[in-house]
Amino acid sequence: MNASRGIYPAIADHALIGDLQTAALVANDGTIDWFCAPRFDSPSIFAALLDQNRGGSFRIAPVETDYVTRQLYLPGTPIVVTRFLSADGVGEVVDFAPIAGEQATDRHRLVRMVRVVRGQMRFRLVCTPRFNYGRDLAEIEVMPDGAVFRSPTMTMNVCASRLPHQRLVRKEDVHRIDHGIELVADLATGDIGGLVLETAPTGPVRVIPPAELTELFEQTRDFWRSWIGQSRYRGRWREIVERSAITLKLMTYAPTGALVAAPTAGLPEEIGGERNWDYRFTWVRDASFSVYALLGLGFTSEAQSFLKWLGDRVRSASEDSGALQIMYRIDGSPNLKEEVLDHFEGYKGSSPVRIGNAAADQLQLDIYGEALDSLYLADTHDLRMSHKAWRNASDVVEWLCDHWDQPDDGIWETRGGRQNFVYGRLMSWVAFDRAIRLAQGSGRPANISRWTEMRDKVYDQIMSHGFSENRQAFVQHYTSDVLDASLLYMPLVGFIGPTDPMWQSTLRAIDNELVSDSLVYRYDPQTSSDGLLGSEGTFTMCTFWYVDALARSGRLEEARLTFEKMLTYCNHVGLYSEEIAPTGEQIGNFPQAFSHLALITAAMNLNYQLDHGPGDVEPVLGHGLAVT
Repeated sequence: MNASRGIYPAIADHALIGDLQTAALVANDGTIDWFCAPRFDSPSIFAALLDQNRGGSFRIAPVETDYVTRQLYLPGTPIVVTRFLSADGVGEVVDFAPIAGEQATDRHRLVRMVRVVRGQMRFRLVCTPRFNYGRDLAEIEVMPDGAVFRSPTMTMNVCASRLPHQRLVRKEDVHRIDHGIELVADLATGDIGGLVLETAPTGPVRVIPPAELTELFEQTRDFWRSWIGQSRYRGRWREIVERSAITLKLMTYAPTGALVAAPTAGLPEEIGGERNWDYRFTWVRDASFSVYALLGLGFTSEAQSFLKWLGDRVRSASEDSGALQIMYRIDGSPNLKEEVLDHFEGYKGSSPVRIGNAAADQLQLDIYGEALDSLYLADTHDLRMSHKAWRNASDVVEWLCDHWDQPDDGIWETRGGRQNFVYGRLMSWVAFDRAIRLAQGSGRPANISRWTEMRDKVYDQIMSHGFSENRQAFVQHYTSDVLDASLLYMPLVGFIGPTDPMWQSTLRAIDNELVSDSLVYRYDPQTSSDGLLGSEGTFTMCTFWYVDALARSGRLEEARLTFEKMLTYCNHVGLYSEEIAPTGEQIGNFPQAFSHLALITAAMNLNYQLDHGPGDVEPVLGHGLAVT
């Protein structure tokens, strides 16, 4: 075992803050150990989560006393309160990021307010930025009220907040250290101090009056409470659904409406393993799933912003070959060249640490189904397509007519070679089905006879080659009897009825092979070669899909228990990573959009079925029925 593993916090020991253009992770010991700027996919400033020695971090915590910590979100916001409780006193660090707005900017601020609410405490601050993934050295200028960090790629200020004549920190208590600064401050009951970190600062280091910090705090608090107040969800699990919605909003790049799969890179699917990917990009699949969740909660403008981003990608595909790329950068650019950060040891020794993502060049046929399904949902819920958007979408459907019947790389981005994956065929069927509905429902011009022929061919092929008589189940691909949790999506998109005997036997097979105490594995890497070493945990999104599939199949009580069990795996502030290890710890990139999208969808649909009976959930998006 790598000796460094013991000094890393658990992945789940973090909360997320952000300004709608980038985000940071705050550990429950008061450390910011992940922050990239000016965008989600920019090089890191703090990356101690991937290398404690070379990554850089920003910690504020008590010294010279024994204490325990507690962390929570201010209700209705992503403002994080980290509490330190000791016999001598109780202190708090309040972290948030003022909203950056919808115009892309290099200026981003992290606000760290420090206060003592009982007794007295000595706090120690250590700020050691390591720019450009720890590759750039910075010149540091230390001043009485802050510091300036200048690297070849970025300038950053750290400014103190205090009253004009207040001096919480003595000059001799401020020190220059390797790669950063250190200071200590003594605070008593009622004392409030703080610091503001600012990238691409608009001016020199200055003392920031506490009233200015309070104003930023109130503006940020009111923005988020006003936003989440628009949610129409009034179901059984309102608190966790709203926390998931806030988390998804935090992972949306406001200037384009694009949703990143996660704000992190390199967090492992297996501790010490090689399954470490960069998720700070926008997958057509993941983001398309967001349309259902956003419309169901009533966040129409967010759904519309993403649909514009997707429409631009469809237009570009139409103007080119007709093919979509599976993922893009948040500004829509297609270049995601993958490289390895050899100088980072990785989380708990999990290497290699990758940035960029070579899977962008894979062929994943399912994305056409997810894209067309989201366009169809929007079009039937008052977000109608323009004529040009329809023409562009039609070109993409025509491309799919010519290319659906070939092996692809699959939804899970395995690197073991292309196969005739059943999920890719399933979602190709969805693409043709939704395109036909879009055309017929509004009298739009289309090659309906060809699309219908393709839809029926896909259906017949899945039924003929995708169902194993031996296993009595739909399987991962045509030449294998391996099960795959992605096929839980079959009844959810209407390909097969949830009470159909072929589906019921498939669900029983998944019960027996991929489900472990309600948690669901994507597939078994030992029986399905994916080109990678090691194993992985259960996949959180698949567990929420399983909840939905159980409910629609008439197993409502099992669905509810599975959902309630799954809620016990969220972290202390309601966040989920990509996977859950056999030990119950969260692993993989964090937090994961897939996980929170699937949670919202499962909660909406399960809530409706508990009230109205299993099966049909079509009214969920209509007239607020799902959310009352």
